[in-house]
Amino acid sequence: MLLTRRISREFAGNAMQNYKNMDNLQTRFNKKIKLDLQQKLGVKNPMATPKLVKIVVNMGVKDAVADKKNIERAGKALEQITGQKPRIAKAKKSVASFKLREGDPIGVVVTLRGKRMYDFYEKLVSIVFPRLKDFHGINRNSFDGRGNYAIGFSEYAVFPEVDPSTVERVQGLEVIVVTSATKDSDALTLLEILGTPFKKEVALPSNR
Repeated sequence: MLLTRRISREFAGNAMQNYKNMDNLQTRFNKKIKLDLQQKLGVKNPMATPKLVKIVVNMGVKDAVADKKNIERAGKALEQITGQKPRIAKAKKSVASFKLREGDPIGVVVTLRGKRMYDFYEKLVSIVFPRLKDFHGINRNSFDGRGNYAIGFSEYAVFPEVDPSTVERVQGLEVIVVTSATKDSDALTLLEILGTPFKKEVALPSNR
């Protein structure tokens, strides 16, 4: 699912302040949300209750081989957004038509876990999604069949840490939310109870 931005620095500042004043999502999950989810799914073993495992944030960088500064700029932006130094993703095989050799840098990746993961997810829900242009919720059908969810952003400047005036080139990024759920339906319930704004299901008219 690809999302675009609507920039409002005042909104972002107010939202960030409210976000910082809240109990963090990890604390709320362990204290209450986990029990509510367990009851909702009818899970008998608390250890089997679905949870977030990790969040992978990646940027595929165009012209990374032609100009190394593109990788450097993307890396700085991703570190700014996630609060964690990214690693450089490299090509696993050569592609002659793209003049790409095995081992060439093609993007930057960050893997978030623990408190940093929960904080990033809460920022998505509380700040980033509300800033998106004509936002009516994210797609319910972007799960991979194994309980994981992918979100694509056409521009990383939607994140509040980024000053749009400093962005030299439009660059998208992808967020992959990995959960411990074994079914997409359980993962959906998990993300919903964490406050994720999914699109409302539209009831189909019954045939008469």
